[in-house]
Amino acid sequence: MSSSPDGPDGARTRLAALALSPRAAVVLAVVVVVVAVVVVLLGSRSGAEPGVGGGGSVTMTGGPSPGGPSPGGPATAPASASGSTAGSSPSASVTALVVHVVGAVERPGVVTLGSGSRVSVALERAGGATAEADLARLNLARLVQDGERLYVPRVGETDIPAALGVDSGPGGAAGGGDGGSPAAEAVVDLNTADQATLETLPGIGPGLAGRIIAWRDEHGRFAAVEDLLDVSGIGDGRFADLRDRVRV
Repeated sequence: MSSSPDGPDGARTRLAALALSPRAAVVLAVVVVVVAVVVVLLGSRSGAEPGVGGGGSVTMTGGPSPGGPSPGGPATAPASASGSTAGSSPSASVTALVVHVVGAVERPGVVTLGSGSRVSVALERAGGATAEADLARLNLARLVQDGERLYVPRVGETDIPAALGVDSGPGGAAGGGDGGSPAAEAVVDLNTADQATLETLPGIGPGLAGRIIAWRDEHGRFAAVEDLLDVSGIGDGRFADLRDRVRV
């Protein structure tokens, strides 16, 4: 009676078919070892390559660079300090003003003021105005100019030295400092000049300019330059300085 394919004999037959000969087993083992060695070599090579171009670059940026510190590192602080030093401007320092104060003040002479000082501050540095000073003829709120000569007239004083002036000029500066400027040499029409224009004349301050305008309003107009002698505060000396600077 024949055995069934599914019986014990059939199983042994299949196992015998699957069994390898000793030589085949050796060959298979060698192949497995070779494959394992190749896999190890390939894995070690692929692990070294990222260090050259990819992953290795992370380690390199963490360390010092041959060309200098890396961007964003501690070197950025000195760069910022250098930038602040270069950005500092010499104009930040305060400029001193030197003014020569003369006339009716307690201590005439040269005074040193801070930038942006006004006439009132210059008078205080000179000891203040005397009791006989005619402060109405000065613009105490005017900004002083470096190197100017500030003259404080006395009450009733009309003949003021032309070299000193009385708080005149386009910006209210002393008239003695405008001698060489084009504005100081311009001829002024007494019948059309306004307050500011009249103050450009030597020795003519705000008060005297106002009296000139008041005389013109009262009499209609100046018929001749010599009519200036009829204005209160203009004497022969001051008129001599104005003669060539005015017209009608």
